[in-house]
Parts: sequence; structure tokens; C-alpha cells
Amino acid sequence: MRHAYIAGTMIAIISGIIGVYVIGRNMSFLSHMLSEIGFSGASFGIFMSWPPLNGMLLFTIVSSVLIGQLSSKSSRREASISAISSLFLGSGILFLSLANKNASDATSILFGSMIGISQGEVNQILWLSLAVLVIIFLVYRDLRFDSFDHVGAQVKGVNTQLISIVFLVILALSVSVAAQIVGSLLIFVLLTLPAASAKYFTRTVSGMMVFAIGAALLGVWLGLYLGYVTNWPVSFFIAMIECVIYFTALIWNRVRN
Repeated sequence: MRHAYIAGTMIAIISGIIGVYVIGRNMSFLSHMLSEIGFSGASFGIFMSWPPLNGMLLFTIVSSVLIGQLSSKSSRREASISAISSLFLGSGILFLSLANKNASDATSILFGSMIGISQGEVNQILWLSLAVLVIIFLVYRDLRFDSFDHVGAQVKGVNTQLISIVFLVILALSVSVAAQIVGSLLIFVLLTLPAASAKYFTRTVSGMMVFAIGAALLGVWLGLYLGYVTNWPVSFFIAMIECVIYFTALIWNRVRN
């Protein structure tokens, strides 16, 4: 539980920050796509006798840039998502089958594992989270500008193509790291719902980040506790808590307007 809370705290912070940019850039579809690619990467890692996180990192980082280019045109975005989702989900099942692993391994990858995080994995998550935070700090102004005013950023001479690549890489890192707690299927919950809720309560980017981090922390901390008490999947509680926060935000917005 100590390992889960330490890792969960870092994951919530990263997800809250990255989620604001995911919402700002209208890339919720990409976080969902990377979660499925993360499953395939983790399965490949098991097949190669690697730590699952290493396989996730390899697949998500390489594919994030490729997907971003492939789905850049809205006319072919949905078809690209469907095709690549099917390919990677099928590949993940194939890798697990070739590795002769049972259903519990697939369940752990898809839905996370609260008690399966070792001290070494906690250290790896902490270092990767620190790397993400450092990168965000270095490109914060340009990334914020490009995410919420793309045309203005281009006019001001911001290298939007480079910023997009950097963002895709840190998104891939975030997906791989966060999947350790909530699993690859539900990672987009932490990457989208807290930030989507934040936009109804605050109007600034920094305010959205603070709210999103708080909402993500509440979901992770309370979800871990409820999972420990009930022995139910942690990912279920995290998803339900974040959904409650989001629907509360929608109700608040309707009442206010």
C-alpha cells in the first residue's frame, strides 16, 4: 500500500497537469489510443521477459508521434483510430498467447495492480514522473500558448511542430506511468476527466492544473483506500470517483448558467 500511494500520488500529479493540455488540444482520442497501445506494449514486454513498463514505454513513445501524424487530418481521424486500435489490441492478445501467460496477466495490464508494484517500479515511476515535470517546465509557456491558441502561437513564431512532438512524447510517458495503477484501459479516465471538470470551475490554465491535480489525487487516494477495504478493483473506484466529479461539474455549470 505504501508503494501504491507513492506511485499513485505521482501519477495523479502528472495526469492532472498533462490532462489540461490534452483537453486544450482536443486530444482525448489520442490518450485513449495510447492506452490500448500501452496494453500491447506491456504484453510485448512480458513476451520478451521485460518489465511491462519497459514495453509500454517503447510502444507508446514510438507510436505516439506516428499516430499524431497519421490522424492529423480530421477527415481520416476516426478511421485511423479504429484501424490502429484493432491492430494493437490484437497484437497484445497475440503476445500474451505466445508468452504462455494466463488471464491474470492480461487483467493486471488492462486494469492495473495495486499490490503488484515493487520498490523498483516505484523508483522507475518517480524518475519518469520527474522527467515529465522537467520537460513541461522547460516548454511550459510555448506548450500553453500552442495548446490554447494554436493560430496565435504560429503567428508569434512558436515552433508548433516541435512543441507537438514534445507533447506527444510526454503524453506517451504519462500513459505508460499511470497505467501501473489504473491499467491501460482506464488511463484516459485520469488524463481527461479531472481536467475536463476543471474547466467548469476555473478559467486559467494554472487554476485548471490545480483543480485537475486535486481531483486526480482525490480519485487515486480514495480509490486505493476503498480498494484495500473492499478488495474490489482500484480502477473501478477511481473511474467512479472521477465520473462523479465530472457530472457534478456539469450540474454546477448548468445551475450557474
